[in-house]
Amino acid sequence: MKINQLYTDNELRNFTYIIEFTDNTAMVVDPWSDTQVNQFLSEKHLKLKAIINTHEHWDHTKGNEKLVEQHGCEVWAHRIGIGKIPALSRLLNPGEKIQLADKTTLEIIDTPGHCQAHLCFIVYQKNKAQAIFTGDILFNAGVGNCHNGDVEDLYHTITTKIATLSDNIKVYPGHDYLQNNIGFTLDREPSNQMAKEWLHKYQQADLFKSPLTTTIADEKQINTFLRLSSSEIRNNLSTTLESNKQVFIALRSLRDKW
Repeated sequence: MKINQLYTDNELRNFTYIIEFTDNTAMVVDPWSDTQVNQFLSEKHLKLKAIINTHEHWDHTKGNEKLVEQHGCEVWAHRIGIGKIPALSRLLNPGEKIQLADKTTLEIIDTPGHCQAHLCFIVYQKNKAQAIFTGDILFNAGVGNCHNGDVEDLYHTITTKIATLSDNIKVYPGHDYLQNNIGFTLDREPSNQMAKEWLHKYQQADLFKSPLTTTIADEKQINTFLRLSSSEIRNNLSTTLESNKQVFIALRSLRDKW
């Protein structure tokens, strides 16, 4: 099994992911462009067997209908995505584990906050968690907005379902927002040396050839929303807040305007 990260170079800076299996089949996560996906499949001689959507927003489902028409593949998504997600054919249940291939399993995690029909997907190989597709819940060094969701749900999702994951798990988000998010981190926590190092790495990286990937351990160092107990972050807020939840909500509000 191999995870291929495709930068779509659109105005929203989406990532599309293609999971490649040893039997020359593939699954695609959040397809922006059927053309881009088909080009990759053709070059690798892969057969598409399913689309997986993290949530219903159009930039994550834009390629669904044409890919289904062209490949006859299934579309997997949250069961409350009925009527919202194009060509949805398999309803996923939180907590469900699906065998994708020999020794490769996908765990379905219910992750509301950005919107209600949002799922994250943990990939296991040989029963060990290797990666998570986080859609618009967790970005590199940031979290999703709540324009169509609920900030308290987002807080619960991040603190109880994301921050508790194993440190080694690689994070595959729905968008490339790393540079802006690092900027916010350094605005809130100017002394964060690790964030400065990641900003430098980002400035040297090529999104088309080798996009940067973080781990959960990295996120705990550079993501303001996973550093709620930092005294520097708290002291840089305009008011004194007692709970981590209050700090999270205040930070999310600041990020909306930043």
